[in-house]
Amino acid sequence: MTPKIRSYLSHWTVHLPVLAVAALVLTWGRDLPPPVVALAAVLLAGSVLAAVHHAEVVAHRVGEPFGSLVLAVAVTIIEVALIVTLMTSGGEKSQSLARDTVFAAVMITCNGILGISLLVGAVRRRIAVFNPEGTGAAFATVAMIATLSLVLPSFTTSRPGPQFSPDQLAFAAVASLGLYLLFVTVQTRRHRDYFLPITTEGRVIDEEEHLDPPSGRAALTSLGLLLLALVGVVGLAKGVSPTVESGVESAGLPPSVVGVVIAVLVLLPETIAAVRAAARDRMQTSLNLALGSAMASIGLTIPAIAVAMIWLDGPLMLGLGGTQMVLLALTVVVGTLTVVPGRANVLQGGVHLGLLAAFLFLAASP
Repeated sequence: MTPKIRSYLSHWTVHLPVLAVAALVLTWGRDLPPPVVALAAVLLAGSVLAAVHHAEVVAHRVGEPFGSLVLAVAVTIIEVALIVTLMTSGGEKSQSLARDTVFAAVMITCNGILGISLLVGAVRRRIAVFNPEGTGAAFATVAMIATLSLVLPSFTTSRPGPQFSPDQLAFAAVASLGLYLLFVTVQTRRHRDYFLPITTEGRVIDEEEHLDPPSGRAALTSLGLLLLALVGVVGLAKGVSPTVESGVESAGLPPSVVGVVIAVLVLLPETIAAVRAAARDRMQTSLNLALGSAMASIGLTIPAIAVAMIWLDGPLMLGLGGTQMVLLALTVVVGTLTVVPGRANVLQGGVHLGLLAAFLFLAASP
Protein backbone atom coordinates (compact mmCIF):
# COMPACT_ATOMS: atom_id res chain seq x y z
CA MET A 1 0.00 0.00 0.00
CA THR A 2 1.48 3.33 -1.06
CA PRO A 3 1.86 6.17 1.47
CA LYS A 4 -0.70 8.24 -0.46
CA ILE A 5 -3.37 5.53 -0.24
CA ARG A 6 -2.46 4.83 3.40
CA SER A 7 -2.87 8.54 4.19
CA TYR A 8 -6.22 8.61 2.36
CA LEU A 9 -7.51 5.58 4.27
CA SER A 10 -6.44 7.12 7.59
CA HIS A 11 -8.62 10.19 6.97
CA TRP A 12 -11.56 10.68 9.32
CA THR A 13 -14.01 10.82 6.42
CA VAL A 14 -13.17 7.18 5.71
CA HIS A 15 -13.44 5.96 9.30
CA LEU A 16 -16.64 7.74 10.30
CA PRO A 17 -19.02 6.10 7.75
CA VAL A 18 -17.69 2.68 8.74
CA LEU A 19 -18.11 3.43 12.45
CA ALA A 20 -21.61 4.83 11.82
CA VAL A 21 -22.77 1.66 10.06
CA ALA A 22 -21.18 -0.50 12.78
CA ALA A 23 -23.02 1.51 15.45
CA LEU A 24 -26.22 1.18 13.44
CA VAL A 25 -25.92 -2.62 13.38
CA LEU A 26 -25.27 -2.76 17.13
CA THR A 27 -28.10 -0.40 18.14
CA TRP A 28 -30.84 -1.19 15.61
CA GLY A 29 -34.23 -1.80 17.26
CA ARG A 30 -32.99 -1.23 20.81
CA ASP A 31 -33.83 1.32 23.50
CA LEU A 32 -30.69 3.38 23.81
CA PRO A 33 -29.37 4.86 27.08
CA PRO A 34 -28.34 8.54 27.03
CA PRO A 35 -24.56 7.93 26.62
CA VAL A 36 -25.17 5.72 23.58
CA VAL A 37 -27.57 8.30 22.12
CA ALA A 38 -24.91 10.98 22.52
CA LEU A 39 -22.34 8.80 20.75
CA ALA A 40 -24.82 8.03 17.97
CA ALA A 41 -25.53 11.75 17.55
CA VAL A 42 -21.81 12.48 17.19
CA LEU A 43 -21.47 9.73 14.57
CA LEU A 44 -24.58 11.03 12.81
CA ALA A 45 -23.19 14.57 12.55
CA GLY A 46 -19.82 13.25 11.46
CA SER A 47 -21.43 11.04 8.82
CA VAL A 48 -23.26 14.05 7.36
CA LEU A 49 -19.96 15.93 7.01
CA ALA A 50 -18.24 12.84 5.60
CA ALA A 51 -21.04 12.28 3.08
CA VAL A 52 -20.78 15.84 1.79
CA HIS A 53 -16.98 15.53 1.57
CA HIS A 54 -17.17 12.36 -0.52
CA ALA A 55 -19.88 13.92 -2.68
CA GLU A 56 -17.50 16.82 -3.38
CA VAL A 57 -14.73 14.37 -4.35
CA VAL A 58 -17.04 12.63 -6.82
CA ALA A 59 -18.29 16.00 -8.07
CA HIS A 60 -14.73 17.19 -8.71
CA ARG A 61 -14.06 14.05 -10.72
CA VAL A 62 -17.14 14.17 -12.97
CA GLY A 63 -17.08 17.97 -13.47
CA GLU A 64 -19.92 20.38 -14.18
CA PRO A 65 -22.86 20.37 -14.48
CA PHE A 66 -22.96 16.88 -12.98
CA GLY A 67 -20.75 17.86 -10.05
CA SER A 68 -23.28 20.37 -8.71
CA LEU A 69 -26.03 17.79 -9.03
CA VAL A 70 -24.02 15.15 -7.13
CA LEU A 71 -23.53 17.41 -4.12
CA ALA A 72 -27.11 18.75 -4.20
CA VAL A 73 -28.60 15.26 -4.48
CA ALA A 74 -26.40 13.94 -1.67
CA VAL A 75 -27.40 16.77 0.69
CA THR A 76 -31.05 16.38 -0.30
CA ILE A 77 -30.96 12.64 0.39
CA ILE A 78 -29.69 13.40 3.88
CA GLU A 79 -32.35 16.06 4.47
CA VAL A 80 -35.20 13.94 3.10
CA ALA A 81 -34.00 10.89 5.03
CA LEU A 82 -34.02 12.81 8.30
CA ILE A 83 -37.45 14.31 7.56
CA VAL A 84 -39.08 11.03 6.51
CA THR A 85 -37.50 9.14 9.41
CA LEU A 86 -38.92 11.59 11.93
CA MET A 87 -42.29 11.77 10.16
CA THR A 88 -42.77 7.99 10.32
CA SER A 89 -42.33 7.98 14.08
CA GLY A 90 -43.54 11.42 15.14
CA GLY A 91 -47.31 11.22 14.70
CA GLU A 92 -49.31 14.42 14.33
CA LYS A 93 -46.46 16.59 15.58
CA SER A 94 -44.38 15.69 12.52
CA GLN A 95 -46.98 16.65 9.90
CA SER A 96 -45.36 20.08 9.54
CA LEU A 97 -41.77 18.85 9.85
CA ALA A 98 -41.04 19.15 6.11
CA ARG A 99 -42.33 22.73 6.12
CA ASP A 100 -40.35 23.67 9.23
CA THR A 101 -37.14 22.14 7.86
CA VAL A 102 -37.40 23.69 4.39
CA PHE A 103 -38.33 27.11 5.78
CA ALA A 104 -35.45 26.93 8.26
CA ALA A 105 -33.11 26.06 5.37
CA VAL A 106 -34.31 29.10 3.42
CA MET A 107 -33.83 31.44 6.38
CA ILE A 108 -30.41 30.01 7.28
CA THR A 109 -29.10 30.19 3.71
CA CYS A 110 -30.63 33.50 2.59
CA ASN A 111 -29.87 35.30 5.85
CA GLY A 112 -27.28 33.29 7.78
CA ILE A 113 -24.87 32.02 5.12
CA LEU A 114 -25.44 35.03 2.86
CA GLY A 115 -25.14 37.49 5.76
CA ILE A 116 -21.94 36.10 7.24
CA SER A 117 -20.40 35.79 3.75
CA LEU A 118 -21.15 39.45 3.03
CA LEU A 119 -19.78 40.42 6.43
CA VAL A 120 -16.53 38.50 5.93
CA GLY A 121 -16.12 39.81 2.39
CA ALA A 122 -16.87 43.42 3.35
CA VAL A 123 -14.49 43.33 6.31
CA ARG A 124 -11.74 41.98 4.07
CA ARG A 125 -12.29 44.28 1.04
CA ARG A 126 -14.45 47.09 2.58
CA ILE A 127 -16.99 46.38 -0.19
CA ALA A 128 -18.20 42.89 -1.10
CA VAL A 129 -18.54 42.71 -4.90
CA PHE A 130 -20.55 40.12 -6.79
CA ASN A 131 -22.40 39.70 -10.08
CA PRO A 132 -25.99 41.01 -9.75
CA GLU A 133 -27.19 39.13 -12.86
CA GLY A 134 -26.30 35.70 -11.50
CA THR A 135 -27.07 36.42 -7.86
CA GLY A 136 -30.35 38.13 -8.73
CA ALA A 137 -31.46 35.23 -10.92
CA ALA A 138 -30.66 32.75 -8.13
CA PHE A 139 -32.45 34.80 -5.50
CA ALA A 140 -35.52 35.28 -7.70
CA THR A 141 -35.72 31.50 -8.25
CA VAL A 142 -35.47 30.84 -4.50
CA ALA A 143 -38.23 33.40 -3.82
CA MET A 144 -40.46 31.87 -6.49
CA ILE A 145 -40.06 28.28 -5.31
CA ALA A 146 -40.43 29.24 -1.64
CA THR A 147 -43.64 31.16 -2.29
CA LEU A 148 -45.10 28.40 -4.45
CA SER A 149 -44.30 25.62 -1.98
CA LEU A 150 -44.64 27.31 1.41
CA VAL A 151 -47.01 30.30 1.07
CA LEU A 152 -49.72 29.21 -1.36
CA PRO A 153 -50.83 26.16 0.71
CA SER A 154 -52.11 28.58 3.34
CA PHE A 155 -54.47 30.20 0.81
CA THR A 156 -55.72 27.30 -1.33
CA THR A 157 -59.23 26.03 -0.57
CA SER A 158 -59.24 22.45 -1.89
CA ARG A 159 -58.17 21.05 1.48
CA PRO A 160 -58.72 22.35 5.02
CA GLY A 161 -55.69 23.76 6.75
CA PRO A 162 -52.36 24.80 5.27
CA GLN A 163 -52.02 21.87 2.88
CA PHE A 164 -52.17 21.14 -0.83
CA SER A 165 -54.51 18.70 -2.49
CA PRO A 166 -52.70 15.79 -4.22
CA ASP A 167 -52.95 17.52 -7.61
CA GLN A 168 -51.67 20.80 -6.21
CA LEU A 169 -48.79 19.05 -4.42
CA ALA A 170 -47.84 17.28 -7.65
CA PHE A 171 -47.86 20.58 -9.54
CA ALA A 172 -45.73 22.31 -6.89
CA ALA A 173 -43.27 19.39 -6.90
CA VAL A 174 -42.89 19.34 -10.68
CA ALA A 175 -42.63 23.13 -10.91
CA SER A 176 -40.01 23.27 -8.15
CA LEU A 177 -37.92 20.52 -9.72
CA GLY A 178 -38.24 22.06 -13.19
CA LEU A 179 -37.12 25.49 -11.99
CA TYR A 180 -34.17 23.97 -10.14
CA LEU A 181 -33.01 22.04 -13.20
CA LEU A 182 -33.47 25.14 -15.38
CA PHE A 183 -31.33 27.15 -12.97
CA VAL A 184 -28.58 24.50 -13.01
CA THR A 185 -28.56 24.63 -16.81
CA VAL A 186 -28.29 28.43 -16.83
CA GLN A 187 -25.59 28.42 -14.14
CA THR A 188 -23.38 25.78 -15.72
CA ARG A 189 -24.06 26.19 -19.44
CA ARG A 190 -25.81 29.16 -21.01
CA HIS A 191 -24.71 31.98 -18.67
CA ARG A 192 -21.83 30.49 -16.70
CA ASP A 193 -19.99 33.83 -16.63
CA TYR A 194 -22.79 35.33 -14.51
CA PHE A 195 -21.76 33.05 -11.64
CA LEU A 196 -17.98 33.51 -11.75
CA PRO A 197 -16.16 35.62 -9.11
CA ILE A 198 -15.39 39.22 -10.07
CA THR A 199 -12.94 41.81 -8.79
CA THR A 200 -13.80 45.15 -7.22
CA GLU A 201 -13.36 46.73 -10.65
CA GLY A 202 -15.86 44.28 -12.16
CA ARG A 203 -13.33 42.01 -13.95
CA VAL A 204 -14.43 38.38 -14.17
CA ILE A 205 -12.09 35.87 -12.55
CA ASP A 206 -12.07 32.51 -14.29
CA GLU A 207 -8.92 31.13 -12.71
CA GLU A 208 -10.19 29.52 -9.51
CA GLU A 209 -7.57 27.56 -7.62
CA HIS A 210 -8.47 23.95 -8.34
CA LEU A 211 -6.63 20.84 -7.23
CA ASP A 212 -5.98 18.16 -9.80
CA PRO A 213 -9.07 15.96 -10.25
CA PRO A 214 -8.96 12.79 -8.11
CA SER A 215 -8.14 9.51 -9.77
CA GLY A 216 -10.87 7.15 -10.90
CA ARG A 217 -10.01 4.80 -8.04
CA ALA A 218 -10.29 7.57 -5.45
CA ALA A 219 -13.60 8.72 -6.93
CA LEU A 220 -15.04 5.18 -6.84
CA THR A 221 -13.85 4.79 -3.23
CA SER A 222 -15.54 8.05 -2.31
CA LEU A 223 -18.72 6.95 -4.08
CA GLY A 224 -18.82 3.76 -2.01
CA LEU A 225 -18.12 5.69 1.20
CA LEU A 226 -20.80 8.21 0.25
CA LEU A 227 -23.40 5.44 0.01
CA LEU A 228 -22.13 3.97 3.30
CA ALA A 229 -22.38 7.36 5.02
CA LEU A 230 -25.93 7.86 3.76
CA VAL A 231 -26.95 4.47 5.17
CA GLY A 232 -25.43 5.46 8.51
CA VAL A 233 -27.20 8.84 8.52
CA VAL A 234 -30.61 7.35 7.79
CA GLY A 235 -30.28 4.55 10.33
CA LEU A 236 -28.79 6.58 13.16
CA ALA A 237 -31.38 9.33 12.65
CA LYS A 238 -34.11 6.79 13.34
CA GLY A 239 -32.41 5.76 16.58
CA VAL A 240 -31.69 9.30 17.78
CA SER A 241 -35.00 10.89 16.76
CA PRO A 242 -37.04 9.88 19.86
CA THR A 243 -34.43 11.46 22.13
CA VAL A 244 -34.29 14.65 20.04
CA GLU A 245 -38.06 15.04 20.06
CA SER A 246 -38.38 14.32 23.78
CA GLY A 247 -35.53 16.75 24.52
CA VAL A 248 -37.24 19.52 22.55
CA GLU A 249 -40.53 18.80 24.30
CA SER A 250 -38.99 18.67 27.79
CA ALA A 251 -37.25 21.98 27.15
CA GLY A 252 -40.65 23.56 26.45
CA LEU A 253 -39.73 24.38 22.85
CA PRO A 254 -42.21 24.09 19.97
CA PRO A 255 -41.93 21.07 17.62
CA SER A 256 -40.74 23.35 14.80
CA VAL A 257 -37.35 23.55 16.53
CA VAL A 258 -36.70 19.97 15.35
CA GLY A 259 -36.82 21.27 11.77
CA VAL A 260 -34.33 23.99 12.64
CA VAL A 261 -31.96 21.39 14.11
CA ILE A 262 -32.15 19.31 10.92
CA ALA A 263 -31.52 22.33 8.70
CA VAL A 264 -28.52 23.46 10.76
CA LEU A 265 -27.03 19.96 10.65
CA VAL A 266 -27.50 19.57 6.89
CA LEU A 267 -26.27 23.09 5.99
CA LEU A 268 -23.19 23.13 8.23
CA PRO A 269 -20.76 21.99 5.47
CA GLU A 270 -22.11 24.56 3.00
CA THR A 271 -21.76 27.29 5.65
CA ILE A 272 -18.10 26.43 6.24
CA ALA A 273 -17.37 26.32 2.50
CA ALA A 274 -19.11 29.66 1.88
CA VAL A 275 -17.20 31.45 4.65
CA ARG A 276 -13.90 30.05 3.36
CA ALA A 277 -14.70 31.29 -0.15
CA ALA A 278 -15.54 34.77 1.16
CA ALA A 279 -12.26 34.88 3.06
CA ARG A 280 -10.46 34.06 -0.23
CA ASP A 281 -12.10 37.00 -2.03
CA ARG A 282 -14.49 34.71 -3.90
CA MET A 283 -17.72 36.41 -2.88
CA GLN A 284 -19.66 35.15 -5.89
CA THR A 285 -18.74 31.58 -4.97
CA SER A 286 -20.06 32.17 -1.45
CA LEU A 287 -23.37 33.51 -2.73
CA ASN A 288 -23.62 30.64 -5.23
CA LEU A 289 -23.26 28.20 -2.34
CA ALA A 290 -25.78 30.02 -0.16
CA LEU A 291 -28.52 30.47 -2.76
CA GLY A 292 -27.79 27.13 -4.43
CA SER A 293 -28.28 25.38 -1.09
CA ALA A 294 -31.57 27.20 -0.55
CA MET A 295 -32.75 26.26 -4.03
CA ALA A 296 -31.81 22.59 -3.61
CA SER A 297 -33.45 22.45 -0.18
CA ILE A 298 -36.77 23.44 -1.75
CA GLY A 299 -36.48 22.37 -5.36
CA LEU A 300 -35.36 18.82 -4.55
CA THR A 301 -36.81 18.23 -1.08
CA ILE A 302 -40.42 19.14 -1.90
CA PRO A 303 -40.59 16.73 -4.88
CA ALA A 304 -38.99 13.97 -2.80
CA ILE A 305 -41.43 14.49 0.07
CA ALA A 306 -44.33 14.57 -2.41
CA VAL A 307 -43.29 11.13 -3.66
CA ALA A 308 -42.81 9.88 -0.08
CA MET A 309 -46.37 10.94 0.78
CA ILE A 310 -47.59 8.05 -1.42
CA TRP A 311 -46.50 5.73 1.39
CA LEU A 312 -46.73 8.03 4.43
CA ASP A 313 -49.98 8.41 6.36
CA GLY A 314 -51.53 11.67 7.45
CA PRO A 315 -51.68 15.14 5.90
CA LEU A 316 -48.64 17.16 4.86
CA MET A 317 -48.76 20.67 6.32
CA LEU A 318 -46.74 22.95 4.05
CA GLY A 319 -48.32 26.38 4.51
CA LEU A 320 -46.47 28.91 6.66
CA GLY A 321 -48.04 30.75 9.56
CA GLY A 322 -48.42 34.52 9.73
CA THR A 323 -45.13 35.17 11.57
CA GLN A 324 -43.20 32.97 9.16
CA MET A 325 -44.74 34.69 6.13
CA VAL A 326 -43.67 38.08 7.48
CA LEU A 327 -40.11 36.83 7.94
CA LEU A 328 -40.06 35.33 4.45
CA ALA A 329 -41.44 38.52 2.90
CA LEU A 330 -38.90 40.63 4.77
CA THR A 331 -36.14 38.28 3.61
CA VAL A 332 -37.25 38.67 -0.02
CA VAL A 333 -37.40 42.48 0.21
CA VAL A 334 -34.07 42.85 2.02
CA GLY A 335 -32.40 40.27 -0.21
CA THR A 336 -33.58 42.03 -3.34
CA LEU A 337 -32.19 45.36 -2.13
CA THR A 338 -28.92 43.60 -1.30
CA VAL A 339 -28.31 41.84 -4.62
CA VAL A 340 -29.54 44.47 -7.10
CA PRO A 341 -26.53 46.85 -6.74
CA GLY A 342 -23.96 44.02 -6.96
CA ARG A 343 -22.06 45.61 -4.05
CA ALA A 344 -22.62 45.34 -0.31
CA ASN A 345 -20.97 46.55 2.87
CA VAL A 346 -21.00 45.37 6.46
CA LEU A 347 -24.42 46.91 7.05
CA GLN A 348 -26.16 44.58 4.58
CA GLY A 349 -24.45 41.59 6.13
CA GLY A 350 -25.54 42.73 9.59
CA VAL A 351 -29.15 43.21 8.46
CA HIS A 352 -29.33 39.65 7.12
CA LEU A 353 -27.81 38.25 10.31
CA GLY A 354 -30.35 40.26 12.31
CA LEU A 355 -33.12 38.59 10.31
CA LEU A 356 -31.63 35.19 11.08
CA ALA A 357 -31.51 36.06 14.78
CA ALA A 358 -35.18 37.09 14.67
CA PHE A 359 -36.09 33.80 12.99
CA LEU A 360 -34.21 31.69 15.56
CA PHE A 361 -35.70 33.62 18.49
CA LEU A 362 -39.26 33.38 17.17
CA ALA A 363 -38.79 29.69 16.34
CA ALA A 364 -37.97 29.04 20.00
CA SER A 365 -40.47 31.56 21.36
CA PRO A 366 -43.38 31.91 18.89
